[in-house]
Amino acid sequence: HIDWCPGCGDFGTTNALQQALRKLNLAPHEVALFSGIGCSGKFPHYFAVYGYHTLHGRVLPYAIGCKLANPNLTVLAIGGDGDGLGIGACHFVNSGRKNVDITYILQNNGVYGLTKGQASPTLGLDMRTRHLAKPNPHQAMNPILLALTSGYTFIARTYSYRVRHMVDIFVQAIQHRGFAFVEVLQGCPTYNDLWTPEFYMGKDRIDPETGKPRPRIYDLQDEGYDPVFSRSRMSPEETAERMGLLYRKAVEFEDRIAIGVFYIDNETTTYGDRIARSIPNYYECPPALRRIADDQGRSSADIRAMLQDLRVT
Repeated sequence: HIDWCPGCGDFGTTNALQQALRKLNLAPHEVALFSGIGCSGKFPHYFAVYGYHTLHGRVLPYAIGCKLANPNLTVLAIGGDGDGLGIGACHFVNSGRKNVDITYILQNNGVYGLTKGQASPTLGLDMRTRHLAKPNPHQAMNPILLALTSGYTFIARTYSYRVRHMVDIFVQAIQHRGFAFVEVLQGCPTYNDLWTPEFYMGKDRIDPETGKPRPRIYDLQDEGYDPVFSRSRMSPEETAERMGLLYRKAVEFEDRIAIGVFYIDNETTTYGDRIARSIPNYYECPPALRRIADDQGRSSADIRAMLQDLRVT
């Protein structure tokens, strides 16, 4: 039994992530899944992997610490837009620039679902959902653009009611060697009556010629969008032109809403590779696999030299 509201986007995201892990043939002991606080905090309970339900806004430091301690693990972090971009915004920014080889999935439904529908950092200015007493007085944060400026090297967006698309995006994100960020556009049937499946699929705007809805959701890759950016091969002019296109695709949200892969950087070194430069055999014998005590439980660390330096004579 899964304890979410009927119709919640968490169901689709759970299904897609389970399928992605199976598609990658990852064994349970090879995966660690971290969650923050909010409706998405329940995710680790429904996966047969190492699971950690962490503190509000702190999912990324936990996940990064795990990956650095044992780089052999596939590490995933998942959280809501309130958890990741509200109290967790500082971690979101500073984690991205490290380029640790993990995947962060951010579920964006525009509200704080667990605490009864307050406006989250992604709800637009002057929007008013059914449980807001007054229109939202704040401008919205854009997760795609914030991830880009923060240094994430794989940036994508998907939609929680398109499970096959989510599976494909999750697989690509996990396979990417670097910090992958995936925004999941997600409905909250209880508290957000604006971002509904009917809105995303355009059921409020019928094509007069066909009599069918005109979906707002469309796939970038179906339109030939190339997400790979290369500093070594692209000129400054080409980079500027394509960054302008990325920006336009990231901010559109009225008539059209882009999903797919926005940005891939395969050239920036990972944080693990940077550590390996100064720590011999880091990947072969990472901190999690090193002995810290002998068979009698005595510490194997020799701190005599340090104590000698601190000795007061």
